[in-house]
Amino acid sequence: MEDNEVLVKVEHLSKKFCKDLKTSLWYGVKDLYANVRGNKNERTLRPEEFWAVKDINFELRRGECLGLIGHNGAGKSTLLKILNGLINPDEGKVTIKGRVGALIELGAGFNPILSGRENIYNNGAILGFTKKEIDAKVEAIIDFAEIREFIDMPVKNYSSGMKVRLGFAVAAQMEPDVLIIDEVLAVGDLGFVLKCFKTIDTILPNTAIVFVSHSMPMVSRICSQIILMENGLANFQGENVSRGIDLYYHKFMTNEDSQVVFTDNSMELKKAWIEDVNKINNLYSIPWGNTVNLNFTIKNNNLSKTPYISLAIYDKEQRAIAEVLADEQDLKIIKNKKEVTFSFQLNNIYLSKGIYNITFTASEDSGVNVYYKIHKAITIQIEHDKQIWTPFLMDSKLINVKYY
Repeated sequence: MEDNEVLVKVEHLSKKFCKDLKTSLWYGVKDLYANVRGNKNERTLRPEEFWAVKDINFELRRGECLGLIGHNGAGKSTLLKILNGLINPDEGKVTIKGRVGALIELGAGFNPILSGRENIYNNGAILGFTKKEIDAKVEAIIDFAEIREFIDMPVKNYSSGMKVRLGFAVAAQMEPDVLIIDEVLAVGDLGFVLKCFKTIDTILPNTAIVFVSHSMPMVSRICSQIILMENGLANFQGENVSRGIDLYYHKFMTNEDSQVVFTDNSMELKKAWIEDVNKINNLYSIPWGNTVNLNFTIKNNNLSKTPYISLAIYDKEQRAIAEVLADEQDLKIIKNKKEVTFSFQLNNIYLSKGIYNITFTASEDSGVNVYYKIHKAITIQIEHDKQIWTPFLMDSKLINVKYY
């Protein structure tokens, strides 16, 4: 077994589909007739046709994991189905060495009327294992899937989570040379997902993995290279996984929805801005490590008491990663004035490069009886020369190096 062996080689891979069923059937008849006559299939697009995948190229070696990302309809699933041999390409070639395990669709590869145990043997046989080899692995598969009490029940009665557990257990425990994983891990609970990633870490040195997900934390966790697909094309490709993820997010950030506001009409936020910072396309661009002042102007309609004011900072995954709280003593004046402007000073912002949204909330108390809440009150873009994925880039330096 060669450590640097190329297990998956994709060369100029393309696949086209037709939007209309009747037209698709007619084109199929024409192509069949052309093939019988020895003519090559027509490679240019005909009316109602489009490229689902167009001119994709990559090599994947043992020990490498390729992340396929992109919005719905970008061509990821079509590419996976070609890799798994479910559909044939119109152009190009796929070369795969060794056994292939695939989790490309929830419940795919399972016979619903057979039990979980019977499906384990079916899948093992398809991968080329003998009954004796499967016998040696079946208990480990059942233990990993954590569905022993249901293993002899028909798979059609399994929940989506149980199907994912069994599917991943079979695919991983059979130790394939190539493992193809689609979005199915998103269905599993957190404990099982963590166990899956631990298993992936274990088998990856001897396996080539193609991993498709809309969860960028998952992609950044295991992938050594990335392809960002858009309209069937590779919009970005390379080993800079963080750069590919950043481009993926940028597409959505440039098409943001309008601000979402909740209010009981007792107050409202009239204005939110950052002092002395350039604003381009609704983004305040802030160099990493800088200190800034976030300013807010509140209009008091009929507040009965001093509001509890907080700011929540959300990252590109819309995960709350930090919170800023106001001292209620300093804001007592709000209750007696029609309009008040105040500022929060954020010192030394060590968020990593990227775009972040700030949600403004005013309530009776922490998380209780919200008066006013606005998502994306302020959107900031942290600038830095390093492209990393984690939400924080700490201010640090190497101070001690010893030689032995």
